[in-house]
Amino acid sequence: MKKLLVLTVILFLSSSAALQAQSEVTPPDGLPEAAAYSIFYENYKNENYESAIRYGRWIWRGMPQTIEGYSRFELEKNLNRLVTSYSELAKEKEDPTLRSAYLDTTNMIFEKVFTELDSGQYDEFNWHLDRGRFFQENSNFIDNAMTKAAEEYQKAFDLNPEEFTKLADGYYVQVMVQQMSSEGMKDQALNYIDKASPYAGDKLSSFFDSQRNQLFDSPEERINFLEEQMQQNPEDVEIISELRDMYEQQDMQDKAQQLNEKLYEIDPSYENTVALAEFAVNNANTSNAVKYLKEALKKSPNDDERARTALKLSETYLNSGQLQDARRYAQQAANLDSDWGRPYIQIASIYAQAVGQCTSGRKMTRDDKVVYWLVLDYLDKARRVDSQVSNTVQRQYQSYQPVTPTTEEKFFKGWEKGDKIAIDGTLNSCYSWIGETTTVR
Repeated sequence: MKKLLVLTVILFLSSSAALQAQSEVTPPDGLPEAAAYSIFYENYKNENYESAIRYGRWIWRGMPQTIEGYSRFELEKNLNRLVTSYSELAKEKEDPTLRSAYLDTTNMIFEKVFTELDSGQYDEFNWHLDRGRFFQENSNFIDNAMTKAAEEYQKAFDLNPEEFTKLADGYYVQVMVQQMSSEGMKDQALNYIDKASPYAGDKLSSFFDSQRNQLFDSPEERINFLEEQMQQNPEDVEIISELRDMYEQQDMQDKAQQLNEKLYEIDPSYENTVALAEFAVNNANTSNAVKYLKEALKKSPNDDERARTALKLSETYLNSGQLQDARRYAQQAANLDSDWGRPYIQIASIYAQAVGQCTSGRKMTRDDKVVYWLVLDYLDKARRVDSQVSNTVQRQYQSYQPVTPTTEEKFFKGWEKGDKIAIDGTLNSCYSWIGETTTVR
């Protein structure tokens, strides 16, 4: 008799469990799936989440791909509606036990999506993003919620770094990086900063710079990190460029130049060509500076950059005393940007240096001093086309005006104000290449 009673209880419990399992994957009240779905959807639209859950629970339990009699049913869309229903209902519950129960169920739906659906059946990026938001919004009620949120954001980032970085002006990538940093995951945080940096706007880039400064105890530590990153990614232009910049900041010029050359080999772009040119200029290597500046001039993306590159070429030639080449590229810069005063100041400097070259080893004559009127002509033109260079022009005026011909010298030569004087071989053979005219002042 006792054995029979035990067997009856076991059968009853087994039957109850089977009935409960069956009720979890079928609509309530014996309703057809289409009818239950219709009631669920209407309640969801009306934000009656309690009833929506009652008539829609079977959907996430059973995960049906189709519903007989309802051809437009989409499982992913309705799982998302159930996530909303459970999480919104959780907010309404003051009882922490009930709130936790609804949040646990919401998390179970997320988990079923990731474990039971194939990747092509749902939008992985948005589901990981939504789960991260779910953890973040409920961080006061879920253990280690921010850690879990950062993990979900990381998965979303890995699926589409550019889209994730740009979301909400970089808000979510900031949350992810800050959480990694707070947990002492320095290398991981820096790795994701480097991955996100190409897509970051000014505000997010400033945040990344701040995070880097907080994560590294010293420039040396940052350099070590970047060197390790470069070993793992020897062709990564972003990493190499950042390491090059760090070398330059720490005055490690030889290593910086090695990376300039490496960047040029990987991508001989305008920027990388200019970097080699600037290094050559700073190290007084005129031949290399000219070589790379001429190459950069051909690669310049627009007239503004071409003008600036041409002026750098002019300055390089001027510093090496090659005045005719210096003038040629200064004139090219002026032609490319006629509203820019610097090329005209450059030509003024070239002609002033011509006087120095021509009088080397002899005394300056009245004819030599005439060239300084031409120098002033170009300074006047610079100030006329570009008011921003007025202070520079004024300073140079104070240097050159006192060495122009004096009243006595003008009288001796018979020069009257307004007379035209050619600056060419008739003045002195040394000035034959200039071939311009100035006016007596």
